[in-house]
Amino acid sequence: MQIQEITELIDKLDAKLAVLLCHHNADPDAIGAAYAFKGLLNRLRPGLETEIAAASGTSKLSKAMMAHLPIELTDQPRIEAADLIVLLDTNTVQQLDDWSTRINTTQPMLVIDHHASHPETEERANLSVLDETVSSTCELVYRLFKEAEVKPSMDEAKALFLGISFDTRHFIIATSDTLKVVAELADTGVNAQETLSVLSLPMEPPERVARLKAAERIKLLKVKGWLIAFSHVSAYQASACRGLLALGAHVAVVAGKRQNRIQVSFRASRDFYIETGVHMGRDLAKPLGKFLGGMGGGHSLSAGANGAGDVDACLSFCKKLFKQKL
Repeated sequence: MQIQEITELIDKLDAKLAVLLCHHNADPDAIGAAYAFKGLLNRLRPGLETEIAAASGTSKLSKAMMAHLPIELTDQPRIEAADLIVLLDTNTVQQLDDWSTRINTTQPMLVIDHHASHPETEERANLSVLDETVSSTCELVYRLFKEAEVKPSMDEAKALFLGISFDTRHFIIATSDTLKVVAELADTGVNAQETLSVLSLPMEPPERVARLKAAERIKLLKVKGWLIAFSHVSAYQASACRGLLALGAHVAVVAGKRQNRIQVSFRASRDFYIETGVHMGRDLAKPLGKFLGGMGGGHSLSAGANGAGDVDACLSFCKKLFKQKL
């Protein structure tokens, strides 16, 4: 069992401090998984001190979740002092921004993630709990609770529920296994309707403007009947992608540049991935990250990349990738 491997690693290291790290702008899946996993560790190894931190802070939805749950993050994680570094929903240390340079190359590391695996991370980690077939990292953490025969507390169950909800777009892309997990969490007493309202925030005016600008700037690529929309906005690239899919695109790619850094978001419809096999993280974001001298990765339907360079050159490279894959 993987939870047994985790506790054996902690015991072998005689670990006193574990620092749980989430990717930059950490979303509800990352924060929910970290919070619940921290609670599980505290029960399985009460003598282990744990703390959670998110590189460059959390997303707006994560802040809303934290306002409803007793989730505490530290702004100054004791990375150098940690006996064990735990990466959650983070498949490479590069997603930790400046914190990545603070992790010693010999420091023990555990990775819990559901993204396409990163070779460097797999080689670097002492232990990896990876499964790209699950909906979210929260679902992976719930599996660890089941293996340990530990029941999540009400707050932990809510955090896991919200993380799963976020990463499945409110269960639109949930698998049958995911729905079974959700049902079990509901059985613990989670009120689905009440809990989901935490993630129902009104769209702010700047985000609305970004979506409209992205729609106005669309350049369409038609390949074998698929409509791939390319656009650019300075912020809210992921939201703009979702908006373009809602307008009818099969795939949306939105780039933006701020302070000499390029951010690119990818989103695809499920039918596009099923019929073409083109994986947004592995086939597009990852090579784009290398092209930009940065990093990229993600899921089959959603991914992101960042780096440096020119937005037009970036989008042109993406078009070449699509033409090669299709």
